[in-house]
Formats: sequence, C-alpha cells, structure tokens
Amino acid sequence: MMAVEITRTDMSASELRTTAARTKDAKAARRMLAIALVLDGTDRRTAAEACGMDRQTLRDWVHRYNAEGIAGLSNRYAAGPTPLLNLEQKVELARMVREGPDLEADGVVRWRCVDLKRKIEDRFGVVMHERTVGKQLAALGFRRLSVRPQHPKSDPSAQEAFQKNFAATVKVALPEAARGKPLEVWFQDEARVGQQGTLTRTWAERGTRPRAPRDTRYEWAYIFGAVCPARATTAALVMPRADTSAMNAHLVEIAKAVAPGAHAVLVMDGAGWHGSSALRIPDNITIVMLPPYAPELNPVENIWAYLRANRLAITVFDTYDDIVDRCCDAWNAFANDPKRVRSIATCWATTTMAGADNQLGRWG
Repeated sequence: MMAVEITRTDMSASELRTTAARTKDAKAARRMLAIALVLDGTDRRTAAEACGMDRQTLRDWVHRYNAEGIAGLSNRYAAGPTPLLNLEQKVELARMVREGPDLEADGVVRWRCVDLKRKIEDRFGVVMHERTVGKQLAALGFRRLSVRPQHPKSDPSAQEAFQKNFAATVKVALPEAARGKPLEVWFQDEARVGQQGTLTRTWAERGTRPRAPRDTRYEWAYIFGAVCPARATTAALVMPRADTSAMNAHLVEIAKAVAPGAHAVLVMDGAGWHGSSALRIPDNITIVMLPPYAPELNPVENIWAYLRANRLAITVFDTYDDIVDRCCDAWNAFANDPKRVRSIATCWATTTMAGADNQLGRWG
C-alpha cells in the first residue's frame, strides 16, 4: 500500500513530533504524529491506526497540511448563528427591563416575556419566541426575583446620603466615653409572627395550584432581633408586644452580646418605642436612626424574609406558646449558623465602614 504523498517540505518528521509535544491541542498533535509517521515511510493504514483514525481521514488531513501547514491541522468551528439582537439593542433591552414598563404606554405594570416580545418587535423589528426572550434576559444577567416593597414616601437621596456619610455620622454620635474603643455596628428590628401566618412557594406539578394551611385567628408575638454582621453575632428576644418596655429588655440583651471592651453602634428605624424618652440605653451602645421609610437599609429585614420563607411559613399555631416556641426555634437555628448569618446580614455598612479609618477598630 502506497504512503500518502506529502508535498510540503518545510518541516521534518522530527520537527513535527517536537511541535506535537508542545501543542495544547491533543487532536492536532495526533495528526502531526500521523504525518510524521508518513514522512518516515510508514504506510497509510499503519500510520492512521497508530494515531486513532482511519486511512481516509488521514488522507484528508494530509491534504489540509499540504495546503495550510500546521495551522490546517486544527479543527475549525463555525461562528454560530448571527445574534438576534446587536450590542446596542441588548443595552437598550437591559435599560427597558431595569426601568420597568410605563402603564400608559405599555399597558402593563410589570414585564412578562410575552410583553417584551411585542416590545422588541415594535422597537427593533426583531421577531422572537417568548422563550427566546427569556434566554436573552438570562444572558443579560436578569432573573425572576421577588420584589421588595418600597414606601411611597421613601427618599432615595436621603438614603444615599445616609450610606455615604455613615462613618462620619457614627463619629459624631459616639459619646466621649466610647472614643478609642473597638467599634461594632449592629442592626435591630422587630417582626410580628402570628396565627395568620405567611405562605411561601413550594415545588408542585406544572399547572396545579398547591394548597397550604393558613389560620384565621389573631394571636401573635414579636421577635426583637439584632445582628452584628462583622462578628456574625445575634441577640434576640420573643416578646408579647412591641413597646418601650420590650425594647429596653432587648437593649439589655444586645449589650450583653457586645464584645468585652467594645462599643456598639445600633442602627434601627424610627418606630415610636425606638425613640421613647423612657428608653434606657446601655453605656456600651449608641443608637443611630435610619432615614424614614428605608427598610432596605436594614439587613434584619433580609433575616425576616429568610425566616418567614424557611422557618415560619405554612404553619398553624394552636396557642400563643406554640408561636413563641416556633419563633425561638427559628431564630436559634439561624443564629447558630455563622456562615448564614454573615451571608444574609452583610450589607452596605460593611463596605462603608471598610472605607473609613480604623474600620471596626479604635476610633479616636
């Protein structure tokens, strides 16, 4: 059997083997070795079988090598289909999704894939299936997420200023006795848990609407929760009501959890019992109030969302004691998992304080 004729003479068999040893493309390396065998006088069948291919395949690669050299021994991959949307259109689509629809112009209050399908066709003249719209959104980094409520009186500029000036605000608020002490940032909030509990999403068959128990009675308790994200430390009480007396008890509990010799900055909202004249603030705590209507600045809100979805939902409480027990169990399960505490509670304050001098250190 005649060997395949190799007309290219710029590389010897030895040079081909050296190049094959250095290449990261295993398939191209096998083809180089097969051609090297042919250059050494090996017949086509033996050379092909030694390198894991048949005679015809080796013949085809020899033709590619004769025409293009080493570069011709690598696989060629098609560029793929032309994107439905160009870069500018993708940027515009992302902007539309980020800003949301206009009720008067678009006729909807939230985007669905079918709505965006029509919008894309009107705006860009591109027709695509709504499933393709979902894939486009996923490629742009969008996901279907549960929204968080925003109070109509919230002031984004005040919230931005609070975050930007937080370190300076803390320095001004600190009493003279706290100067020079290690500083901890804590966040505090309350959540009501009762017999008219919450429902949450569950796995179910497509097209069904699963049912879940929900009580209609009116017993409830309050979880007073606080967290220090930097230390993954928490302090909580379950109380029958939310008032100044309960808040005083919670302040005592937080003060016990502050590291020895440290001073805590306790960030919380402007609830009536948070600013009461009867509030007794421990010596190792300084209170900093959040801007009005700004729950998104308090990471304890994220803790409530986690507990309601994973520990406190779809439950019927027969008695007040059942509510208290479940609240205690839920908080303790969360508090005993430092990784989860840090993951859920870490927020803007960590970054803000990291940019300040002596972050979580000694403030002069």
